[in-house]
This record gives sequence, structure tokens and C-alpha cells, in this order.
Amino acid sequence: MVGARPQFIKAATVSREILAHPSVHELLLHTGQHYDENMSRIFFRELDIPEPDFNLEVGSGSHANQTGRMLQGIENILLHEKPDITLVYGDTNSTLAGALAAVKLHIPVAHVEAGLRSFNRAMPEEINRVMTDCISNMLFAPTQTAVQNLHNEGLSANTIFTGDVMFDSVLYYQSAILNNPEKYATPGIPQKYLLATIHRAENTDQPENLKKIFAAFSQLPFEIVIPIHPRTRKILDKEIIVTPNIHIIEPVGYLQMLKLTIDSLKVLTDSGGLQKEAYFLGKQCITLRTETEWIETLHNHWNIITGSDPDRIVEAALLPTPSASRQNGFGDGHAAGNILKKLLS
Repeated sequence: MVGARPQFIKAATVSREILAHPSVHELLLHTGQHYDENMSRIFFRELDIPEPDFNLEVGSGSHANQTGRMLQGIENILLHEKPDITLVYGDTNSTLAGALAAVKLHIPVAHVEAGLRSFNRAMPEEINRVMTDCISNMLFAPTQTAVQNLHNEGLSANTIFTGDVMFDSVLYYQSAILNNPEKYATPGIPQKYLLATIHRAENTDQPENLKKIFAAFSQLPFEIVIPIHPRTRKILDKEIIVTPNIHIIEPVGYLQMLKLTIDSLKVLTDSGGLQKEAYFLGKQCITLRTETEWIETLHNHWNIITGSDPDRIVEAALLPTPSASRQNGFGDGHAAGNILKKLLS
């Protein structure tokens, strides 16, 4: 079950392994949480994900409204299809709805990217991931930190360390991008730039935080490229001053985003996925939140947490790129294969 763009990437990696096993039949259910061309359809095309067998087309809405409609639609499909297992990814409303619908029908649930914790219960993603872990039968942990978090919550018996499917994905697609860079280039962007993304509710639902972030960007002696999230666009058009060094572009596909990351000087983001991709690709990241689930990326200052504080953002962005090495806490690049082996066993 998928619903948002980070889940499409994770599902593509696992689905590629499943396709190599003809005895396994995968049905793909898309809740429609992300639904427009740039946030959804382009990912299915460029990652060679089969068209979803089911699309609930839920769209946007309040947490209760969105999750409730997902639950109803997912339950109907599960009752009809009677799958052996339900696979959910990440920490969105789609994740929680899929897990809840399945477990109440006594269908086993496996959670890919289990055990992440920000320890900030104000984040809707934190609630989704904690609740999903509590009711899942198999917890596929991407890092040893995630394994320890699950152990601390009494969930060791269901926990399996697999490595991170996003690491698999970056390794798989990086060579394709480097072999054909023109295909994945974004036209009209500066030659040297910082790459930024902002979409978390703690920033987009608090205009003051967004104003402070853009104030910091305006002070930096760099060009800044921002593929804009629809949620951020709504606030930007009304309340934020965009200075000439800031280049707002439309959302891009996964492979274009990887290319933008590869070519960037540094990354500024509130995205968990982009923090990791920056780390995998050797780009220093400035995290525009007050915490991170991916504490491995903090090693040797490859990731610096600033929140929305303008002074801290500017200070971090002006630091030299670390010369110290990065540690590999994300597995060996075969997380999807490890997941499938466990499912088959």
C-alpha cells in the first residue's frame, strides 16, 4: 500500500525484487494521498512501477477525513482480495490506514522503515509510525538505531534489521543518472546552488517559521533552488518575500531530484528522505527542523539541525563541507532482497 511520493520510491525497490519471484503475486493499492502529475504519476512512470491495481483517489483533507476514507476503501479491497500479507511503508496517513484496516481483518502487516522516532509527538508522522509499529507483525528496521528504538518499546520479537531500501534505491539509480546526465537535468537552474525543500507541517502550518527560513535564505551568498511543494506554494504566494537568489521551480520527479542533489553544493530540507539521500551522495545537509529520525546522518557534521532559526541556518550553510568520512549505518544495499526473503520465509 502506498500513497505518497517517498512510498513510491520504496515500493519500486521492493517490487523489483518481487518481480524476480513469479510465485509471489503483488497487488498495488494507491490511496491517492499524493495525486497530481508531479507528486504521483511521474513517479510511477520513471521508476517503472506498474500502474496501481487499485486507486482510492482520496486526495487531500484533514487527518481524520483522509484517514477515514482510506480505511473504508482499503477494507473493501482487503475483504475482496484476501491477501496473505499487507506491506506498508513509512509514516504517512496511508501507512496507518493500511495497517489498521489489515490488522482488524486479521491479515498480517509488515512495516517497511519501522522503528524511526523523532520523539516529537506533535508530528503527525510520529503518531503514524508509533501506532503502525505497535500493530504490525513484522517490523523491517532500516538502521540499528531503529532496532534499538523498537527494543526499548518491547517490540524486539517482531523486529528484523534489513537495511534501508532508500539506500538500495540511490545506489540503483545513481549510475543511470551519471551515465545520462542530460536526460535528468532541470532546465533554467544556476550552475552552482544550494538545494532546498520545505513541506513539513511544523514549517508550512506556521507561517512565522517559513518567513524565518526564507529570511535566512535571502541572507546567503548562494543561489538557492527550491522545488516547491503544493502545501508550501499556498503560503508562499500570500505571505513570503522571495528574493532574487531564490529560484522556485515546480516539483520534480525522483530521478530529477537525485540529479539536483548530486549537482548541489549543499542541501537544506525538512524532509527525512532528502536528509538520507544527501548523506548517501556526500552532500552536507542543513535540517530545517528541531530533531531528526536519522541520527546516523549527524555523524561528523554531515547533517546539522537548525530548526527555523535564521542565524543558525546561515551559520550552518556557510560552514565548509566536512572532510571526515561518513559511516554506513544503512545496510549493504540489499535491503529489498532481505525484506523479500523474510516475507517468503
